[in-house]
Amino acid sequence: MARKSKIAKNEQRRETIARYAARRAELKEIIRRPAGTEEQRAAAQRELRRQPRDASPVRLRNRDSTDGRPRGHLRKFGLSRVSFRQQAHAGHLPGITKSSW
Repeated sequence: MARKSKIAKNEQRRETIARYAARRAELKEIIRRPAGTEEQRAAAQRELRRQPRDASPVRLRNRDSTDGRPRGHLRKFGLSRVSFRQQAHAGHLPGITKSSW
């Protein structure tokens, strides 16, 4: 179980990312565009640097949706390996069977 503060901070980052996503995409497009002038690119880079650090999607951590565990995250299910195994054995995940050979 992750600390409540870490889970809350990650949710706060998720909101910040959503708030700045459109403007970040615009600025990145200006920087990438070959037809733009150097002044436009420099201004876009400065504005991008002025945005909060948590506006970058890279700072978001994939966590288990049930207990917030940061490691061993299975993206397809939104669970960590530990809770995935528990829920699969309990039969809470449809279509998942334990393999044996």
